Amino acid sequence: MDNGLDTLYQLLPAFHRSRDADAGHPLRDFLRVLEAQAQVIDADIARLYDNWFIETCDDWVVPYIGDLLGYTLLPEAATLGDLGRPARRLGRVLAPRRDVANTIAARRRKGTLSLLEDLARDAADWPARAVEFYRLLGWMQHLDHVHPQRGRTADLRRPGPFEQLGGAFDPFARSVDVRRLGSTQRRGRYSIPAVGLFVFRLRSYGVTRTPAYCLEERGAHCFTFSALGNDTALYQRVVAETEPTHIAHEENLPVPLRHHRFAVRGDDARYGEASAACYGEGRSVLVHAPDWPAKGQGVPVPRERVIPADLGRWKAHVPRDHVAIDVQRGRLMFPADQRPRRGVWCDYRYGFAADLGGGEYARCTPLLDDAVRYYVHAAQPDDPAPSKPLSPQHHASIDDALQAWTQAKDAAVAAAVQRALDAGMSPDDAADEGRRQRPRALIVELVASGIYDGRIEMQLEAGEAIQIRAADRTRPILRLLDYRASQADGITLAGRRGSRVILDGLLVAGRGIEVAPPTGDGVAADDDLCEVVIRHCTLVPGWSLHCDCDPRRPGEPSITLSGSRAALRIEHSIVGPIAIVGAHGEAPVLNLCDSIVDATGRERVAIGAPEEAVAHVEARIVRCTVVGETQVHAIALAEDSIFDGRVRTLRRQRGCMRFCWAPYGSRTPRRFHCQPDLALEAAGHDAAKRAAVLRAIAPAFMSERYGTPDYARLDDACCDEIAKGASDEGAMGAFHDLYEPQRLANLAARLVEYSPAGAGAGLILAS
Repeated sequence: MDNGLDTLYQLLPAFHRSRDADAGHPLRDFLRVLEAQAQVIDADIARLYDNWFIETCDDWVVPYIGDLLGYTLLPEAATLGDLGRPARRLGRVLAPRRDVANTIAARRRKGTLSLLEDLARDAADWPARAVEFYRLLGWMQHLDHVHPQRGRTADLRRPGPFEQLGGAFDPFARSVDVRRLGSTQRRGRYSIPAVGLFVFRLRSYGVTRTPAYCLEERGAHCFTFSALGNDTALYQRVVAETEPTHIAHEENLPVPLRHHRFAVRGDDARYGEASAACYGEGRSVLVHAPDWPAKGQGVPVPRERVIPADLGRWKAHVPRDHVAIDVQRGRLMFPADQRPRRGVWCDYRYGFAADLGGGEYARCTPLLDDAVRYYVHAAQPDDPAPSKPLSPQHHASIDDALQAWTQAKDAAVAAAVQRALDAGMSPDDAADEGRRQRPRALIVELVASGIYDGRIEMQLEAGEAIQIRAADRTRPILRLLDYRASQADGITLAGRRGSRVILDGLLVAGRGIEVAPPTGDGVAADDDLCEVVIRHCTLVPGWSLHCDCDPRRPGEPSITLSGSRAALRIEHSIVGPIAIVGAHGEAPVLNLCDSIVDATGRERVAIGAPEEAVAHVEARIVRCTVVGETQVHAIALAEDSIFDGRVRTLRRQRGCMRFCWAPYGSRTPRRFHCQPDLALEAAGHDAAKRAAVLRAIAPAFMSERYGTPDYARLDDACCDEIAKGASDEGAMGAFHDLYEPQRLANLAARLVEYSPAGAGAGLILAS
């Protein structure tokens, strides 16, 4: 059917349509209802044809097509989810569309090494490198048939290969290991039948045209790539493989850059030029230093002026007109007497596990309806002067955009009042008409990655909504500086009844966010912000970082509800502590979803009130990792979450906690299938067993410091009660939706089916 609004109505003779128009179009309205249902049926019929093909079918059809091909599903596919059906996101993991589509091709290639890498990509969506370990065994080669690609003895004059020791690219010869690669006890690698598949679970995220951080305590010529001042390993920009038979190299995988790979002379290099494969436009690293070393140069800095170096102690001799780069720490050093005067900008990549917090990744976020839209630009290295507004909709700072919004509202109200007066309305009616015509929604879009300095103060009128968002695939940084000695300089939000504030895709450093009730005379108790939404944002725990990623202000709140009753919703974000101060009456609502709340220490308070026993708030926490104590009035629901700090609630009769881990002795609402409760119940009353259970059933993280690649990820040795303890047997915590246990199980099943005959293939987690 045609998807027009009045397709059926237009099929009627003109005589009936004319009579219908005289009667007020009742027949047309009736046919519109019929047409809406007919279009639903028509679309469903069209989907029947699309569902014949794996490329276009719905997600629920993928397992059925796989069953026709003999594709073996994991047992979880039949048991998880409501009524025996897996959840939508989990279903895509248990029955990956790409793996089902390539089933026949994979069976034809069974026994080839490159197929194992394709299986990792298709079945688990992880890049991988397959290694035949027998090629690395030490053996006496025949002089007539030399194999130089086999494992060799270590050459102490070449330091580069030692950076690859023990990894997926280890080139050294080994003696035979009789232990099996798939052993459940102690795994061996270097045996004749062993084939290892190194999988890389971390992803490589880009940072574009962002100012470097000047470490003034080290010198005005010392910089870090990270705008927060912390060390960060620079990662490879992944280059796609062009042939299916190709075995992945370092440039094809999201791996950290190495000193000697970054050098143009390779493994033998100590100081030289940067490699063209790693440095330059479209590569892994690029540096911009305007007017350095001479006016009109440095955008970008040429590769010939870049020196790979080890800047671990910030002590290196940097020749004039050159810059030293330490890719393993993310540091830059210029000559002390030739530092860049106009600043330094960097393009680089860092490693992280998921699309969480502020980052240059695709985000599907809704926009406000009928909103005025302003654009804010950050300073760029090729700007000859500070950015100037290009048009009335483009501004140089967020504060300028908010002031322009205020002026636009006043102008719109004045114009509406004047039109009403001209139409003969009374002054009071004209004023009411002006208030009705006032614009209600504003979107401030930060168009580029970079740093946006200043402070933000917003006071919204009743019914207004303001959304400050990052443009897609950008990571703007709001740096809140200490301007005023007698007042706080964070982001201050206030508003009247029905108003909303949305922050989307931002990284906020230097200070936190304070939500306060509106100021002015005659403010009612319920005249307050309706909601504050924080999506895909990072509010740096501890406000800023030292070089070793330790927080500079540990325990300082990232969000403070100061007497406000606004609902706070945080999604897919990383934030520091949340403080609720001076709340009275009905408890405000706190919704946390797929986020990390980090108090920078489990003995500090992650959610609470500074001067009270518990915060007057009702929390709803789903798929989150909370580092620190949780002290709230009530928990309506806690699900699939890790509370790495004691939990204390005032109203235990309200709400529930399910499939969570909370420390022993926590005061919570009723619990269902939580840990360590189940393990303690199984241990009985034996004190020794209970003590052993409490030591064993506890979360273990790879890193607890924001700024590191493995931040807040569960360690691979973490107990299954937590690593597989969620409601759908995924991992508890903020990385639940990665479904790593299911991906690993799915990939292991495929390896058993497609491994070469006589080979013992096994998974090795490289990151």
